[in-house]
Amino acid sequence: MLFLFLSELTGFIATEIVNELYVDDPDKSSGGKIDVSLNISLPNLNCDLVGLDIQDEMGRHEVGHIDNSMKIPLNHGFGCRFEGEFTINKVPGNFHVSTHSATAQPQSPDMTHIIHKLAFGEKLQVQHVQGAFNALGGADRLGSNPLASHDYILKIVPTVYEDLSGKQRFSYQYTVANKEYVAYSHTGRIIPAIWYRYDLSPITVKYTERRQPLYRFITTICAIIGGTFTVAGIIDSCIFTASEAWKKIQIGKMS
Repeated sequence: MLFLFLSELTGFIATEIVNELYVDDPDKSSGGKIDVSLNISLPNLNCDLVGLDIQDEMGRHEVGHIDNSMKIPLNHGFGCRFEGEFTINKVPGNFHVSTHSATAQPQSPDMTHIIHKLAFGEKLQVQHVQGAFNALGGADRLGSNPLASHDYILKIVPTVYEDLSGKQRFSYQYTVANKEYVAYSHTGRIIPAIWYRYDLSPITVKYTERRQPLYRFITTICAIIGGTFTVAGIIDSCIFTASEAWKKIQIGKMS
């Protein structure tokens, strides 16, 4: 009884995470925007040349985005670490790290890089949810062609996490495919860039925390107690019947 009680108590205290899929835009209060956090190092490109450009199908075309961004020199000023937080519209588009916003274009820009972080929406740190919230984190392209452009094709999946209190947090997972190529401008010059082309999935993933109801826990405990006594009574009755039968056999032999 004690073992079964402790097992049920552990199951009652533990939180279960249930996931489901549905078609909807879960975060309607966001105004059609998605927060983006980007952290990337370009060890062979000066910070004066590094810029972030944003484009989408709603007509947005922003060259040299600087709001909520920071450039940290690397390798004694020969390299740069770009950290930025910005928003994108919930329509297909792209943002890219390039030298397009520089006043003077370098002769041979080196786009080898390491992506430390690319995440969308609110940060989720939940122990039992293993999702692709930072799928490009740790991507190392230092060994690639310095003059090559990099295309990262992202499929962004809306994700909702609802805790036991009913509070919801909105984030985004994403899948990624990539290719590397050398691109030439109309003048014949090579102008590489790091492209992040994104599209949104209509499917939303929802994670919900659930705990066993109290009435079910009480019902199970009562069933354990009653079942234990019932089984014990059956065993006791069988033993008593067998004992009485054995006594009668022994008395018959003696008589």
